[in-house]
Amino acid sequence: MKRIALGTTGLHIHPLVYGTLPLGPLQAAVTPEEGGRLIRYALERGVNLLDTAELYQSYPHIRSALDGYRGEVVIATKTHANDAQTARAHVERALRELGRETLDIVHLHGARVADPFTERPEIIAELVKMKGEGKIRHVGLSSHYVCAIRKAAAFPEIEVIHPLINRTGMGIIDGTAFEMASAIAACAKAGKGVYTMKALAGGNLISTARDSLRFVLGLDGVHGVAVGMLSEGEIDGNIALFEQGVAEEGLWSKLEGRRRKLRIMEAFCKGCGFCVPACTNGALELVNGKAKVDEGECILCGYCGAACPEFMIRVV
Repeated sequence: MKRIALGTTGLHIHPLVYGTLPLGPLQAAVTPEEGGRLIRYALERGVNLLDTAELYQSYPHIRSALDGYRGEVVIATKTHANDAQTARAHVERALRELGRETLDIVHLHGARVADPFTERPEIIAELVKMKGEGKIRHVGLSSHYVCAIRKAAAFPEIEVIHPLINRTGMGIIDGTAFEMASAIAACAKAGKGVYTMKALAGGNLISTARDSLRFVLGLDGVHGVAVGMLSEGEIDGNIALFEQGVAEEGLWSKLEGRRRKLRIMEAFCKGCGFCVPACTNGALELVNGKAKVDEGECILCGYCGAACPEFMIRVV
């Protein structure tokens, strides 16, 4: 069973991280029971880091997976709060809904925050305070910005980073894949744990999934890669690829043939526009009073769905 040290945190993780966003209502909306079954399937095969967030609404799926489970598990969640009181409420809800006394990693969820150290210092301070209270083991930063990841290397409060990186650089707000890779390497050299997101650019690179995953796994300083998985076949295929470099042609041809997309239920869209600024990649606009997506720019992050007050946007 493969294990890699997550920086200097003392945690050791399987390089395949289970990204739970696709299980929740922002994307596939599988039931907590079915999502829990898939997570449990992965856990029993060696995956041990589960990535979630306040926004993802996947805590019930994780709790279902952990019911009666006695194996090792590391849980990372995120708070997108703009103030300390809300950040604390997010952490306490996660503890309550997951049935845990301590969360292993809590990230400042700063996809669109260029400098969280000056724009969200109170959030970092509150997470550090909760670490002192025993509610959090390690404080992290999740970001789509090269500048934020680069700056994190110099901040000892941040022990884990969760950056966006893929071979095309799609979704990186302020730079290239090369520049993000350089920032990642600097963080790893400073002792940060590193597990990445969007290796497949939200499905846009699914047709070259094997090469795209190998690219990120091969980057200097990357300890793990979060991947959303919705079937046992995906879990088995990714474990074999991550552990042994093996990619069975029949299975991967099928997996690489899948294509997901953002669905906006246009008939019910009221044109409020809340989804537009929520998009991290500038893929949404209002056209004739309705939200429209540029599929060439969409990385299927689902944040627009969380911003829609009518729940009319979903990744399918």
